Parts: sequence; C-alpha cells; structure tokens
Amino acid sequence: MHDQIIARHWLAHIAPKAAPVIATSTVLILARIWNANGAEHSVGNAVLMAALALAAAAAGACASVGRAGDPVIAGTAFAASGALAFTGVAGYTDGLPLPLLLWVLATTAAYGLAARYWRTERHDRLAHERHTGQRREEHAHLERVEALRAGAQIESARAGAHYAEQLATAMLTRAALPGYDPRALTDAGLPQLPASQTSKE
Repeated sequence: MHDQIIARHWLAHIAPKAAPVIATSTVLILARIWNANGAEHSVGNAVLMAALALAAAAAGACASVGRAGDPVIAGTAFAASGALAFTGVAGYTDGLPLPLLLWVLATTAAYGLAARYWRTERHDRLAHERHTGQRREEHAHLERVEALRAGAQIESARAGAHYAEQLATAMLTRAALPGYDPRALTDAGLPQLPASQTSKE
C-alpha cells in the first residue's frame, strides 16, 4: 500500500515534465500517419491546415489584445496554431528530416514556455509554504503562551487552595487547644477573627 502511494507520487512529479515532448511526439506521429494515408503533396490538405493555423493564430491575437484579454485562451490558441502548422508541414512533406527538425524546434519551444510556467508555479508554491510556515509558527507561539498562562493560573489556584487548607487546619488546631479563649486574645491587643470564622470555630 505504501509503495503504491510512493509510485503514484513519483509519476505525478514526472508527468508534467514529460508532457511537452509527449504532445509534440503525438502530433508528429499523427502527421506521419496522415502523410502515409494521402496527405503527402496534397495541396488541398496543405491549404486546409494553413487556413486552420492562421485562424487559430488570429483567435490568439484577438484574445491577447485589450484589457479583457485572457492569456490562457491566447496561449492555447497560439499553441493550437503552431500544432496545426507543424501537422500540415509534417503531413505534406515526404521524408523525415524536415518533420524531425520541426519536432525538435516545437519541443524546445514547448519546454521554454513550460519552464517559465514551472518557475512561476514553484515561486508561488514556495511563497505559500513560507507564509504557511510563518502562520504555523505564530500559532504555535500563541499556543505556548496560552499554555504557560493557563499553567500559571492553575498553579496559582492550587497554591491558594493549599494555603486555605493549611489556614483552616491551623485554625481548627488552635481552637482545639486547651484553654483557648478568643476574648483573651482580643484583650491582649491581637486582632479579632471575623464573626463567621469565630462561629465556625
């Protein structure tokens, strides 16, 4: 069970790093399959892919201008335009040198864009972890202060209860002594005990 969790974590860590090369390799394989099924030197197919690539690029340009521009939509549209152009060229040409060269360029560009996104994501994650750690330390400090305060209050209450118990024991012991007379103590100038304590005695 523990090994499966470790393997899943390892795959989840590697999968985003391999996504660009998997995407460009998939496009290259599909383009070569299309080439083998009649797309080689087909002007109609080349014009279709060029029109689709230009349309995707235009959509990306429209999505990136203005204040309401969405960078995610623009990036997706430009990526689709590049993939369509790559597919058209790889499907139209015969031989593998040009498609492989385009595959290398597309993979390099994809990793360049992905590296920027990974760097931003790592920076945000580290900032979040740092902020979380600071808050955790602050909460731990507050918890320690409250625990010390509660402990001091408990010890103070215990000391007060112990003192009250000792005082009550001393008063009972004094009242049990033979010849104890509270009036004699008062006449001698000693302070008189409260009436409630005298009545208890």
